[in-house]
Amino acid sequence: MLLDGKKISDEVKAELAEDVRQLVANGHRPPHLAAILVGSDGASETYVASKVKSCEKIGYSSTLVRLSENVTEQELLKEIDAINNNAEIDGLIVQLPLPKHINEQRVTERVVPEKDVDGFNPINVGKLVLGLPTFVSATPMGIIELLKRYNIETSGKHCVVIGRSNIVGTPMANLLSRNSNPGNCTVTLCHSRTKNLEAFTKQADILIVALGKAEFVTANMVKEGAVVIDVGITRVEDSTNSRGYVLKGDVKFDEVESKCSYITPVPGGVGRMTIAALLQNTLLARKNRVTHIKYQNHVS
Repeated sequence: MLLDGKKISDEVKAELAEDVRQLVANGHRPPHLAAILVGSDGASETYVASKVKSCEKIGYSSTLVRLSENVTEQELLKEIDAINNNAEIDGLIVQLPLPKHINEQRVTERVVPEKDVDGFNPINVGKLVLGLPTFVSATPMGIIELLKRYNIETSGKHCVVIGRSNIVGTPMANLLSRNSNPGNCTVTLCHSRTKNLEAFTKQADILIVALGKAEFVTANMVKEGAVVIDVGITRVEDSTNSRGYVLKGDVKFDEVESKCSYITPVPGGVGRMTIAALLQNTLLARKNRVTHIKYQNHVS
């Protein structure tokens, strides 16, 4: 059965749109998300455009700051500071990857935690590890939402995550091992140095693949009846396609689908849920700001 990210993300967006209507009806402005895009990478352009379009659709305000490929790190940090200090903006994302001359860690640390709706700031990462309320990285959060809405049992299951990035693999492993629902999994985190990877993947009740290698996971690596979540999305050249390429996931879908109880398609799976989760975080940031303002007014 397909885990339909488009269907579930549309449900989430409809709920968020209703929340925005109520927020505005109570005299507050709608949430405002800012995105900084450096350079003109095709995949990043598409992804940011989708975020901006989603904001408009559900009643958010959005700002897109475009910077050239040659922007200096200091100039980028200055733009981040300006948004950090803008009381009319609730959430800020800096689209990754960045040009090689810019230190990504320094950039993610510069976004203030209360506007870090991508969940990349070390303070928010630390809160995630400790199980404290915080902004959760959008892709893992989207996957959790997908599992929840399809009522997929995770408690006591063996989850294998392939990929240990700070954006997906590591927070995903943390979330699924938590004492929560979805959660309570026994988690194995695999990576490029894992020996005999297939021995681990064939044990997985839930297999989450975030590797960035097109069609890496094949049918012989997957347990019968497993839930397979494909985070990867790679452009693969295809002269028969009008665009000159097709989008492939990290899982060889045509081979693996018949063995799964559930599987995400690419596109139409995790990518849609990532954007939905980002919008959820932005609404949370707006509500946090409203609560903070009410508290300040009460104290003064």
